[in-house]
Amino acid sequence: MNQDALNRLCQRYNALVLAVDETAIHIAVVGSPAQELMEALRFATQKHIDIECWSAERFEKQQRLETPSGSSLLAEENGNATERVNHILQQALSRRASDIHIEPGETACRIRLRIDGVLQSLTPLPVETGLTLTARLKVLGKLDIAERRLPQDGQFTIELEGKNVSFRLSTLPSRHGEKVVLRVLQQTEQALEVEALGMSAQQQACFSQALNCPQGLILVTGPTGSGKTVTLYSALGALNNPQVNLCSVEDPVEIPLPGLNQTQINPKAGLTFQRVLRALLRQDPDIIMIGEIRDGETAEIAIKAAQTGHLVLSTLHTNSTSDTLVRLEQMGVPRWMLTSALQLVIAQRLVRKLCSCCRSALPEPLRLPAGLFPRPLPQWQANGCERCYSGFYGRLALFELLPVNAALRQAMLEGLPAREIEALARQQGMVSLFESGCLAVEEGLTTIEEIYRVLGFPDG
Repeated sequence: MNQDALNRLCQRYNALVLAVDETAIHIAVVGSPAQELMEALRFATQKHIDIECWSAERFEKQQRLETPSGSSLLAEENGNATERVNHILQQALSRRASDIHIEPGETACRIRLRIDGVLQSLTPLPVETGLTLTARLKVLGKLDIAERRLPQDGQFTIELEGKNVSFRLSTLPSRHGEKVVLRVLQQTEQALEVEALGMSAQQQACFSQALNCPQGLILVTGPTGSGKTVTLYSALGALNNPQVNLCSVEDPVEIPLPGLNQTQINPKAGLTFQRVLRALLRQDPDIIMIGEIRDGETAEIAIKAAQTGHLVLSTLHTNSTSDTLVRLEQMGVPRWMLTSALQLVIAQRLVRKLCSCCRSALPEPLRLPAGLFPRPLPQWQANGCERCYSGFYGRLALFELLPVNAALRQAMLEGLPAREIEALARQQGMVSLFESGCLAVEEGLTTIEEIYRVLGFPDG
């Protein structure tokens, strides 16, 4: 193997060639070397492979020294990339951010934090500094630093102020360079209890009744970032006891839960949702949690499991409880099969919560059409203070619960459209997402503008 080929191979697996002599190849890596790299080297050469395990800082410094002199990564005025990265990560934690966006532009690098579901900008950085940040993060995430043409994904854990914090890292080529998005995986401890979700007493009783059923399908629906995972894990926490076998298939495992047998899918290795589910059914399960129903085959396996004595919990991307029926039909699930298994559908959203220290109300209340909400609503203002900066602090969940009773099963079997099924459920006491939002406004928890931002304006 010639020197150029050796360099390319090591770059692919985030390693550096230090020296090559008559008997050995000397290589540096961060952590432990990739198994694929070792196998490729043993196949390509008979020489001894000498591995040195370096710190990420030392590796990054050597990487920059070996970069061509014209590269902006060599600019000393950029300062210490490690310190800059740590500072940004610490800012994100102190401001309760869930995501960090590092976006290269033509004249500056934009840094934004997603706080309570909304992106907020930090001070922009010079383009060269953004490049050093990206390089440092790719080293931390064990990504290929030399590869800038393809998306990459990784994960790392770093110590910040004496605490280990985990981040999921994603890069994407864009017009002016690689955009980096970090997801904070471990934040403040959140109580995984049904009582802490924020449901009304009636909704909580409905949810608990469904969880006590010996079999059936419970679906939690909503867009990405609406809190579905926390709802599922809170349900599993309520069901978790030594007398039952709880199993899950997830992508990825987001919250480790003692007592739950959690399996993460690996499509590259052939470990798909469907394959894991079929294997789980031979593992004597009582309760199965499926991270997400993405296709008709997964939906069919989940429904059959719910029909054969298992309690199945999963998520689906739909806008409302009634839209779930349409979505499953689009996946090829016949209604007769669904009606025999479905116990409960929960739709949910997250809205920003008003800061109790600085909120204020306008003197004139807001009156909505009677069909939307019967009472006048206070018009709250989010003023902002030293505690919250933006007028909001934290988020609260809005819920819409559709329990599938005999009347609804009959309506589903008769093929009634989703709007008619929703109207029937409303007649039986279902509180819609918009009504839940109005109740939160009435209690001074959020603003009507925030409800419109998340839910839009209702049709009826």
